Amino acid sequence: MSASPSPAVPVGTSAGPTAAELLDFVRRTAADTALIASLPLDPEGRTWIRLDGPGGSEAWLIGWPPGTGTGWHDHADSIGAFLTAAGTLKEHSLAARLPTDGWKTLELAEDIDRSRELTSGQGKAFGRHHVHEVLNESAVEHAVSVHAYYPPLPQIRRYSRTGAVLRLEQTERPEDWQ
Repeated sequence: MSASPSPAVPVGTSAGPTAAELLDFVRRTAADTALIASLPLDPEGRTWIRLDGPGGSEAWLIGWPPGTGTGWHDHADSIGAFLTAAGTLKEHSLAARLPTDGWKTLELAEDIDRSRELTSGQGKAFGRHHVHEVLNESAVEHAVSVHAYYPPLPQIRRYSRTGAVLRLEQTERPEDWQ
């Protein structure tokens, strides 16, 4: 009788924080009113401060001027969490796991779209390959949010969306953000 190998963590690494632990981190960080107030806000574009996340995770404090958003994207193999610290953000997401490679265009099934409004103190955790867009739909109010990802973002895939058609437009790596 042979045993199948168990999915082990490679030697010399740790499993890292869970999505629930990342959500707890962003919740605690968003409660730090002095930190939230320290973020410079720009009326034209998003602003950010890199934070030390738990267990080797990547974390960000992000300011969202009125009418700004991310566009459709995913965080590839990273899990994550984000929470609105001030204002209101809207997240549109897809309630399906998409193939990770080998496609440029997908026609999405009906009833796949999800939308949620996240007011101050509300957030969510998400798994790998979570396709979403985040928006500040306010015409007058900035929003501020806290985000954490593990492992630190290896890449972000950006998509365009027209009706039910999702198209992979580009893949960005950390060196593209420097």
